[in-house]
Parts: sequence; C-alpha cells; structure tokens
Amino acid sequence: MSELKRTPLYEEHVKLGAKIVDFAGWEMPIEYSGITDEHITVRTNMGLFDVSHMGEIFITGNEAHFFVQNLVSADIDKLNEHQVVYSFLCYPHGGIVDDLLVYKYTNEKFLLVVNASNADKDFEWILSNKGDYQVLVENASNNYGQVALQGPNAQSFLQTLTDFNLDDIKFFHFKEITVNGVNCIVSRTGYTGEDGFEIYTKSEDVTSIWKVLIEKGGSLGLKPIALGARDTLRFEAALPLYGNEINQDITPLEAGLGYFVKLDTDFIGKESLAKQKAAGLTRKSVGLRMMKKGICRHGYPVCNEFGEEIGVITTGYLLPESEFSVAVALIDVKYANLDSVVFIKIRNRLVEAVVTTKKFMDKKYKK
Repeated sequence: MSELKRTPLYEEHVKLGAKIVDFAGWEMPIEYSGITDEHITVRTNMGLFDVSHMGEIFITGNEAHFFVQNLVSADIDKLNEHQVVYSFLCYPHGGIVDDLLVYKYTNEKFLLVVNASNADKDFEWILSNKGDYQVLVENASNNYGQVALQGPNAQSFLQTLTDFNLDDIKFFHFKEITVNGVNCIVSRTGYTGEDGFEIYTKSEDVTSIWKVLIEKGGSLGLKPIALGARDTLRFEAALPLYGNEINQDITPLEAGLGYFVKLDTDFIGKESLAKQKAAGLTRKSVGLRMMKKGICRHGYPVCNEFGEEIGVITTGYLLPESEFSVAVALIDVKYANLDSVVFIKIRNRLVEAVVTTKKFMDKKYKK
C-alpha cells in the first residue's frame, strides 16, 4: 500500500482539530466544526478550503493553443488572455478522462487545473497525445499550493489583503497579484455556487496565505471548510464530481453538460459525441426529490413502478435546512421528464421520488 500524500497545509488542519480521511490517496480534512455548520457558513458568510491537492499542468510553446484545442471540448479560439473556461478531456469514445479548468495566459501558455484523483492519469493522457505538437508539458502540481475563499463576504475580506482592485477580476478570469505581500495567481472561480476566489501560490508560501486568512478572517466569521461540506455545496449548486456525475463511461451530453462541448471545434472525442447527439440520448442526468423520509446515496438503484432498474443515484444528500433528501441520478430518458415519478431502492425498500431540475439553489456568482 502506497503512503498517503499530504498537502503543505496538513499540520494546519491537525492544529484546527480536523477529522482526517484518505481522499484519492491524500490525507485530507473531511470536517472541522461539522458539515452542516460549514455548509451554512459558506452560504451566509465565507469559508476557506485547502485545495492544494488539485493538479496543475502547464502547456507552453509556439503550438500550445492548437494542442490545447485538440485536447479539450471548449472553444479555445474564443478565450481572451487571463480568461478561464470549464471543459473536458474526453476519450475517443466520448467518455470523460477528466473535467478541468483551462487558464489562458497567451496563445503560447496555458494552465490546466485538474482533479487530484486524476492528476497523474491526466498528465500521462496529455503526453500520450502530444504527437508532433511543438509544446512543453509540465506537471507542476508539486510546486503549487491552492486555497479557495468562497462565500458572499469573500471579496470584501480578501480586498483588505491586496492593493489590487478585485472588481477587476471578472467571473472566470484571473490575475497575477500579491496577497499579503505574496505573489499569487488569483481567479474568480470556485466549486460552491458562491462568489469567491481560488488562490494559487508556491507550495512553500501557501501556509502563510492560509494562516493570514484564518487569523484575520476569524473575527469576521470565516471558518475552515473541509471536503464534506465541499461536496454538499457543489452538489446543491448542481456542479458535477468526477466519479459520480461524470466518468469514463458517462459522456458530457449524458451528464447534462453539453453546453461545455463545442462541436464546431476539433478535439479528441468530438466525432463520438456528435454521433451521440444526432442519434439522441438513451439516458440522462436529472434531479430527484424524495417524497418521504430517507436518504438516498451514491450507487443506489433507481427503479420504475414495477421495480425494474432504470438508472442509478450519482449523488444524494439530505441538505442543511431541508426536510426531504434530494439527489442527482442518471436514468433512462423515458423516465426523465419533469414531475415523473420514480422509485429509489433503499435497503430493498422502494421509496417514491419525483423528477426535478438539478438546480437546488440559485448560484450567486458575480458576473
């Protein structure tokens, strides 16, 4: 068994009393004050996440623009400098290698931010498709630490630690600025449905950034937020998680993420996705709301009125301040119409649920 990895902030989590778990080969905090409390803190004030386990891959060179376009489903031609786009790396059959953020510096320099669980796999995938492109591919994941400051009060607080006018960082854009005197890449992005920022800096500097945010933000109600609340927050905001809503056997179209697939560009997997779109989907990602008490979990079967399996729960929770459990499921399209009644199999008991949108909250991004 390989030794678990730790982010540069591991000791800070221990000091703060976090419960530590194995997450994708990393020792990471699953909760501090409790998932519900942390969830509500981000929705009403602001929270700070350690996301230093995420992967950072730089692609540079004269043909970087063309190489990145071949890799991802976004339209790279439409990206301005210092703009960010959410996108997919796809296999030729249309399944998903990973979802990622693409940061464009110039046509000759891009940063790909990928999931921690897929970072090594993604790097190998990118290298295997390099071909004759005149580019340099660098896995810089070990060189960077990253924290995410999220919530309605995130900007007003972060502004006290930088001379740069944060109003000048628009939604899904980034700048290289100093935060409390430390050089950082700061983007207006996040994984919560709230306004906020993701802050990248050198691994050796991320602890000082974390400490100043915790110390100065504490009196304002800022709290450290762990992976448990990170998952409930992203789920409530209808943001997918690799291994749940998306994976190598689920296409972006099936996951309801076709908006991020630009079929008028050329990328690996385009042909298969175009054929799937033309033929029509046979399964679809939908929201579900249970009609009775009970909690549906990832992997629970979804059935029709005859008890026949028609799909599976990809994520399910009883969200804070909610009476009934909600879920996202991948189901047969015949049952995917809004207000259709289906049944979730919980411990061999069929519990009634109704098909809803996946929009369990209104996102609060600052455009």
